[in-house]
Amino acid sequence: MIVLSLLAFLAIDFSTQVKPVLDQQCAACHDRAFYLRKKDKLVASIGLPATAKGAMPPGGPQLNAKDRATLTTWVGEGMVFPEATKALADDLGLAKILRAQIVKGSKERSAAQMKPYKAIIPGTDVPYEMVPIPAGKYLMGDDTHSKDEAPQHPVSVEAFWMAPREVTWNEYRLFMFASLAGEDPGANITIDAVSRPTKPYVEMSFGMGIEGFPAISMTHHAANKYAQWLSAKTGHFYRLPTEAEWEYACKANAPEPAELGEVAVFKANSKGQYNLVGTKKPNAFGLFDMLGNVMEWTTDQYYADAYQDPKAWYPSKTSYPHTARGGSWSDVAERVRCAARFPSDASWKLQDPNLPKSIWYHTDALGLGFRLIRPLKIPTAEEMHAYWNNGVAEDQ
Repeated sequence: MIVLSLLAFLAIDFSTQVKPVLDQQCAACHDRAFYLRKKDKLVASIGLPATAKGAMPPGGPQLNAKDRATLTTWVGEGMVFPEATKALADDLGLAKILRAQIVKGSKERSAAQMKPYKAIIPGTDVPYEMVPIPAGKYLMGDDTHSKDEAPQHPVSVEAFWMAPREVTWNEYRLFMFASLAGEDPGANITIDAVSRPTKPYVEMSFGMGIEGFPAISMTHHAANKYAQWLSAKTGHFYRLPTEAEWEYACKANAPEPAELGEVAVFKANSKGQYNLVGTKKPNAFGLFDMLGNVMEWTTDQYYADAYQDPKAWYPSKTSYPHTARGGSWSDVAERVRCAARFPSDASWKLQDPNLPKSIWYHTDALGLGFRLIRPLKIPTAEEMHAYWNNGVAEDQ
């Protein structure tokens, strides 16, 4: 109480007193919009025991008396944020800043600590989920179908979390439109720095539905930047899966489904459009729609002969092709398989009137979406930057 009383008479300097507390305790999960919304409850929240409902930081440890006093005084003085903030560039430097936040915000260090979780995208009321996928070995590919799926070969995969459902418009539109995400310019310079889509010239669901439906028609670059944006928002590292990770998650150490229609939305049962996510049965890992509904981006460049000399990841070198997996609502059963590979093509932008073509939208790929993974092992900043920036966003 003595500390609180003394500090109450002192003007608080945001840069030297408040910002260090926010950066150390809060920035990995919350931005300025969050603090402003919670202004009336912030002082009470930081005063609660760490185990109490509504306590901040959630799960503890509780802020020390000095930091609580600093934030209390700052709130009492109007919770002023400096307007002049130096902008960041979307480059390796940004990846280094984000990685530092991610390391601080990630508590799991072993596979035994991996649990399913549901979270709210900060600043919104939109939830997303992740489920753990155990490390393992499997046979990748299929010798009985397309040549680009052969030869079948053994692959080892490290543990990761994966979204049990495809990214929906509910989530993706927050990335497309900052106003929907409650983001004010300057509120969080790391989020501001992440490149975001230009306004689409057409309604991108093409009349097939928004609420609870999979987001579609984004480029490989756009999916990567969404992963970076979500990482900046949440303090966890997210990216597209590699082909090997995606196929492992799809096969789920289980036999192929006896009845495709029970697990997949495809041409025979789709009624000519995508369906709500998660309406079919999940696979053995608890993942919905790995087959059908929308095919899903992987992080890999597509090579027809990739399995002749298998690698863990094929980084991007050219704009086309990249690899999508799983088949979509418009595909026949033969193509809706875990091993089937779909190379992207410039024709996926056929209707795009822009010159040069947009780096954000595949206007003709109405069966194309994605889901994200979160590796247990946190990569280097250089690796993060490479995953989030394929370097070939513009058509070549």
